Amino acid sequence: MENYLFTSESVSEGHPDKVCDRISDAIVDLYLSHDPTARVAVETLSTTNRVILAGEVRGPDTITPELLVETARSAVKDIGYEQDGFHWENMDVKCFIHAQSADIAQGVDATEDKDEGAGDQGIMFGYACTETEALMPAAIHYAHGILQSLSVARRSGDANILGPDAKSQVTLRYENGIPVGATAIVVSTQHVEGVSQADVRDLVYPHVRKALPEQWMCDDAFFYVNPTGRFVVGGPDGDTGLTGRKIIVDTYGGAAPHGGGAFSGKDPTKVDRSAAYAARYLAKNVVAAELAERCTIQLSYAIGVAKPLSVYVNTHGTGRVDESRLSALLQELVDLSPRGIRTHLGLNRPIYARTSSYGHFGRAPESDGGFSWERTDLVPDLRSGLV
Repeated sequence: MENYLFTSESVSEGHPDKVCDRISDAIVDLYLSHDPTARVAVETLSTTNRVILAGEVRGPDTITPELLVETARSAVKDIGYEQDGFHWENMDVKCFIHAQSADIAQGVDATEDKDEGAGDQGIMFGYACTETEALMPAAIHYAHGILQSLSVARRSGDANILGPDAKSQVTLRYENGIPVGATAIVVSTQHVEGVSQADVRDLVYPHVRKALPEQWMCDDAFFYVNPTGRFVVGGPDGDTGLTGRKIIVDTYGGAAPHGGGAFSGKDPTKVDRSAAYAARYLAKNVVAAELAERCTIQLSYAIGVAKPLSVYVNTHGTGRVDESRLSALLQELVDLSPRGIRTHLGLNRPIYARTSSYGHFGRAPESDGGFSWERTDLVPDLRSGLV
């Protein structure tokens, strides 16, 4: 179809699942800050005034259960939870993190005659398109932008009637395959007791307008704010949270495939995370080089095997070069083994807590190596290599 409606959603850093993603990634950062070669696979569960940590790690003994609990509390404090049903200081935190399986380590570790293998089997996708300056699908890009703006206002005190938990949903109208405006927008945001639905709507409205391009705002009748009328109880007190339950929010909002694996709580030897970053990096560079208007890349791996089993490139009929040539050149430019990806993108650093909300993609590369997969430094080599 050339003319259609498409919808994506986002959730804030205070959403129960995102609280868990943040804690898990804060623990990844903790281990990598002590040892860049640490192995981490940590899951978090949250509910009313309770957090449970579980998973497998390989790292320095200086990281004690007490330090892990302290890290969880700090993450929740930074998000802003100081509520009766969920408070960073008095919540009950249980730690069940233990040593990594020797069987897994044996398959992944490098030896004299074997390069480091993938930490698991799996398929990973990357995507880029020309719908936004960030080369991201428009609906998820603007859904993130609405909540990021509200988060900044809440943290600064300009929106102190709001709580940390929020969701957004943006429906866009496409004409001839191009997004041209919003037809419906939903924002549900936690608020303090005694605030009316109209008050919340008036506060939210300018943030939505600011996040959207000029003239893209939907009709007022299709702008929904807290449709149930009340959202006081939120976060893990209102709903149980789990690490890795918002993978579509984390990636492309449903506009592109997702391989299935979550990112948060995993060190970069896990290709669920690092190879998905690499696939986005490759796809974004293809589009940035103006070799296609849309690009999907799939990578596949086997546990313990270094090189990808397949590198699939699809430019959806918008490509200006043969896709098989493009696949071959991308593999020449970037070593897509787990070690190669980590080296090329500099992933063995404590840069992951910041990825846990508002998407892992479409963010600006940062000076300390954060969001390195958003660089477009392959563009010159792609253009020259395909002449």
